[in-house]
Amino acid sequence: MRSIQPTSQFAGDDGSADAELVRRLEGWRAGTTPLRDVVARLAETRVLVPVLAEVESQGTVEHDGAELAVDKEASAGVVALESPDGRRALPIFSSVAAMQAWRADARPVPAEAARAALSAVDEKWSLLVLDPAGPVTALVPRPAVWALAQGVEWRPALVPTDDGLEVDAEVARAIADAAAPVQHVVRATALPGRSAEVAVRLELNPGLDRAGLDAVLGQVNARLAAATVVAERVDSLELRIAAAR
Repeated sequence: MRSIQPTSQFAGDDGSADAELVRRLEGWRAGTTPLRDVVARLAETRVLVPVLAEVESQGTVEHDGAELAVDKEASAGVVALESPDGRRALPIFSSVAAMQAWRADARPVPAEAARAALSAVDEKWSLLVLDPAGPVTALVPRPAVWALAQGVEWRPALVPTDDGLEVDAEVARAIADAAAPVQHVVRATALPGRSAEVAVRLELNPGLDRAGLDAVLGQVNARLAAATVVAERVDSLELRIAAAR
């Protein structure tokens, strides 16, 4: 985390939270503001990155009913949180008060959110967790972290409609195009996922044995991983198998 350094631009910072960011976080908690708007404001604000004089394992913190394990991290006294799927997250804070509620002994290092995201990417940490001890905790997904690090707008893979969420047309097309050349794939459809952000429903020719099915799934996974749009915009994928009719 050597790239996170306090600079003179924060000399007058009193450690309070950005009022507009707080407003959007409250709206996100209430379900009236999309996470996309929270991330857009985050891109324009400074955050505080915690540095500890001595890093020890600190158990877990809870977010949306799931426990995030605090992982031991030796470099520069920066702590990473570990999500249930094993990915690491950099904790960031909107204010000194929010950081002190998490760890009273943490030293706040101010940085632009883009700089913090870039540092997380450099460390191969996938996520950001904003204010893990509240008052409102937001988990910033991998594509949003990448967008912040690059200074570009984050475009979520799922978009709201009158009937709920659906997969963005560009993402759905990229998934269908990636899977189409694989032998025995009749159709690939992108849907909101259950255990992952996006589900890919693969309709396959009937009669495949286990070896044949494994070969098809391996090829589909490889092509999805190589698809630029999918890699840049989808946080996680799950595959669903169905027989073509």
